[in-house]
Amino acid sequence: MDHAAGMPVDPRVLEATKQHSTENYGNPSSSHSFGASAKNALMESRGKVAQLIGSEKPKEVIFASGGTESNNLAIKGVAYRNKDKGNHIITTTIEHISVINICKHLQKQGFEITYIPVDKQGMVAPQRIKDAVTDKTILVSVMYANGEIGTIQPIREIGKIAHENQIYFHVDAVAAAGKVPINVEEENIDLLSISSNDMYGPKGVGALYIKKGTRIQPVTQGGGQERGLRSGTENIPGIVGMGKAAEFAQEEMVAEGRRLSRLRDKLIKGVLDTIERSYLNGHPTKRLPNNANLRFSYIEGESLILGLDMLGIQVSSGSACTSKTLEPSHVLLAIGLAHEEAHGSLVFTLGKQNSEEDMDYVLGVLPGVVKRLRAMSPLTPKEMLV
Repeated sequence: MDHAAGMPVDPRVLEATKQHSTENYGNPSSSHSFGASAKNALMESRGKVAQLIGSEKPKEVIFASGGTESNNLAIKGVAYRNKDKGNHIITTTIEHISVINICKHLQKQGFEITYIPVDKQGMVAPQRIKDAVTDKTILVSVMYANGEIGTIQPIREIGKIAHENQIYFHVDAVAAAGKVPINVEEENIDLLSISSNDMYGPKGVGALYIKKGTRIQPVTQGGGQERGLRSGTENIPGIVGMGKAAEFAQEEMVAEGRRLSRLRDKLIKGVLDTIERSYLNGHPTKRLPNNANLRFSYIEGESLILGLDMLGIQVSSGSACTSKTLEPSHVLLAIGLAHEEAHGSLVFTLGKQNSEEDMDYVLGVLPGVVKRLRAMSPLTPKEMLV
């Protein structure tokens, strides 16, 4: 139940990647027939990814190594290319660590960054974005949905504000793509980052949508592949896999979203009904269909992770990309939780393999794990131990 950290590759996707690893292994830049076959596969995959996000122009999609590289190219690319117009970037306090660290890097180079706070449910108020705009603002970057707490943002309204002020709008959609419908045209998005593995595709592949006319500067130089914005021989097996994953996500997203929402809601209700002093983090309804972020007073999430792991249940206490630090999640602190509250949170992210029986199993064993850990904690009130 930690699909935010990594998803299995769909077997149908794996078959497609195998074919382009051992049979159609040409370089798409080559002039011969093997190269032409690889180029056709590249273009076909580009079209499938574009279709998933509502772009009518496949050439607006370029491939990268994942969400982090796509975020780097989007944010640094716009910042460097448009610094003659301004040096101000607006983002939020709950962005993925890759976006946060890119902004910190740009601050050291003289760019000004405004971090918009969120409410206690992790929601960004569009008016706050509007109020932060100056005549030096060149970019607004807001994630589509938060991978830790599941909250889905009012992207369309924020994009409208950005466009009314002639400001580029970047969206990190890694946590959302393939799980909820996205339409870059209707939602006023200029740049959109997505990742293959977050929709059952291979790891190490991602994509960046760049709307036609967006002024962006490459951050790596080389042979000029991917419109000169991401040089290097394309990873055709991975890209084909991402294209297939996007195709299946578009076909199955609605039905699978309904199924996961039912499982998610059963899990949330079961926990809140049976475990005293347990709470839901994030928005109660405007959240990803597979995300349940739950908080338990008087114990630490890391202890819960180990206790559940011994019972065959894998969960997380936050983003896998920030797990190397002992500090509590910056997302949970941003929604107003105290350090000890943030430390007591668990993230369940469900996937295709999860079933109603899995929810029953978790709900059957989790109360006992919580009770045992609370009995060991000096923070637990004595009346709760009776």
